[in-house]
Amino acid sequence: MHELGLTQSILDIAIEHANRNKASKILKINVRAGRMIALVDESMQFFFKYLTGGTIAEGADLVIEHIPIRIYCLACGVNSEVSEFEIYSCPKCGGSEVEIVSGREFFVDSIEIE
Repeated sequence: MHELGLTQSILDIAIEHANRNKASKILKINVRAGRMIALVDESMQFFFKYLTGGTIAEGADLVIEHIPIRIYCLACGVNSEVSEFEIYSCPKCGGSEVEIVSGREFFVDSIEIE
């Protein structure tokens, strides 16, 4: 249930940004989350609605864009998109010397205010 803490962090960032820019309302928050973060969108939306009540973000949209997991194989040089269960070996050559290139990210990409 890490979604509650992540949602609170998103909201804190958005409100801080809105206050710095003297905004009266937050309309939309766009978040990018790597698949390895294993977010449950429904939980995020539930907590977002709960946490934004009575704030300048009440009624705002939370948009979550998922970033696929990509690995780079040191043996054959192939960059591949994989599932969270396939991060330990290259889908092309089967090599186990791989580096995770993307999929661990989590950040607020943009905030729409008025």
